[in-house]
Amino acid sequence: MFEIKDDLKHRSALVMTTTSTWFALRNPTFRIIWIASIISGCCVSAQDTAALWLMNRLGSSSFQLSLMATAAALPFFLFTLPAGAAADTVDRKRMLIGTNLWLSVSAALLALIGWNGLISPPLILVAVFFIGIGFAFNAPTYSSAITDIVSRQELSSAVTLGGVQMNLGSILGPAIGGSLLSVIGPYTVFSINSACFLLVAAAVLAWRRLYCRLPLEKFAQSLIGAIRYVRYTPGVQVVLARNLLFAIVISAIPALLPIVALKKLHFSPGELGLVFTSMGIGALLCAVLVLPFGRAKFSPNLLTLVANILLCAVFAVMALARAQLLLFVVSGFAGIAWTLAASELWVAAQRSMPEWARGRLSAVHMMSSQGGMALGAIGWGTLVTLTNVDLTLFVAALVLLPLSLLLRPLSIDFTEHLNIEPSPLPTRFHRFPRFPKPEDGPVVIYMDYRIAPESRESFLLAMHGMRSLMLRNGATTWQLQQDLEDPNRFRMEMLVASWSEHLRQHERMTKFEVETWEIAASYHLDGEPVPVHHFLSVDREVLLLGHPAK
Repeated sequence: MFEIKDDLKHRSALVMTTTSTWFALRNPTFRIIWIASIISGCCVSAQDTAALWLMNRLGSSSFQLSLMATAAALPFFLFTLPAGAAADTVDRKRMLIGTNLWLSVSAALLALIGWNGLISPPLILVAVFFIGIGFAFNAPTYSSAITDIVSRQELSSAVTLGGVQMNLGSILGPAIGGSLLSVIGPYTVFSINSACFLLVAAAVLAWRRLYCRLPLEKFAQSLIGAIRYVRYTPGVQVVLARNLLFAIVISAIPALLPIVALKKLHFSPGELGLVFTSMGIGALLCAVLVLPFGRAKFSPNLLTLVANILLCAVFAVMALARAQLLLFVVSGFAGIAWTLAASELWVAAQRSMPEWARGRLSAVHMMSSQGGMALGAIGWGTLVTLTNVDLTLFVAALVLLPLSLLLRPLSIDFTEHLNIEPSPLPTRFHRFPRFPKPEDGPVVIYMDYRIAPESRESFLLAMHGMRSLMLRNGATTWQLQQDLEDPNRFRMEMLVASWSEHLRQHERMTKFEVETWEIAASYHLDGEPVPVHHFLSVDREVLLLGHPAK
């Protein structure tokens, strides 16, 4: 009895340790990169504040100020999907170093343009766009590689610490940038940011390289694989739709908050920095206090509903704000609402992504989010030009209310029960006199089922799950055929582009998908495993021999 109690205490202590926010910092490689990222994040936020203040000083209109959010988000929409596909096909260490070098050069060029007296609002927007390209390639690469630098036990802590790192940057960076603007000027801030990107590149040198037992996919295959996975996975589509809708609405914050601060309340550089610092403080308080409590008491879908209600109030109060202190307070609540909803949507997305496609699916998630941000910022900027900022904020609140009604039919609660841990299929089916080469193909795979008449409807329902499973994991085509001579005999047929792609199908299986496979196999009557047959195309040999198929 005492041994059982001691064991339970040990397990409880282990769980408490592994769920600690700081648990992943025991990993030295992650710790180095995390610290470097905090420093760089502060510099990035300082540059954002300096760029916004400079845009306003150069006489930019409200529409141009709102376009800053579009210029930052648009590269994610345009480049994140190919970046995610590349993250699953190339050495991620080299890619991360390359993206940080790109970011460093882009920030340095912005500083040089300013020092030479060539700066203008359009050039600032172009520079922000080019910096956004670097982040668009960096974000999915880092997201997909984080599982390779930390253990499964450290992953939850690493994801939380990633949010803490961004929140610290959003708190300290604007305050630092606002205070430094009057001392060293915006161009020196841009130069410091350039140096910080080099610091992150140096930290990434400690990252271990990735290796794979199978040949890496080609870029086009990886890109098509991402589209195919989204197409045949309804759960992923739900998360993406929710993310897109939320991004369109939340884009009102980065698009309109600078207009309220600079055009309506005429903030100084230091006060502008404090507005974004207040929002960062709210985000950090949400990550450290609100989220742990909320996740313990409520479902993810209910938390996003609470965030939407809070955001409606934020828009309304921001429109009514006439005092600086009130704007600081409401900015803090904006950070809470944004972090609460965005965190739950991001966690839901991560729960629905298998390891083999994490890079490209993270890219799809970011593309939907940033695409919504870019589209929303243009819409809010256009509306504020046609009307005024206060009316635009009230419209944002009114738009969010009916969108909240979609939270129930598009619930993300199902992701809590998905088991996407890798569970590769055994290769007992692969016993051939001559084993194919990886590039051989196409390959046709047949599986023959004999089904009881009363099980037909249930079997067909199970095969619907098999169809989605096979198509999202690599099959080019999928068919289920019934024998005309024996109505109880069915043949499942799928075409795969190459033998290596078929091996990847086995490697990509998750525990949830294996359950689907086993349910379909349970309807087979013969008492033996479902027969599996593999056929390799020899059309090329026929043509080479000069005997075309007739």
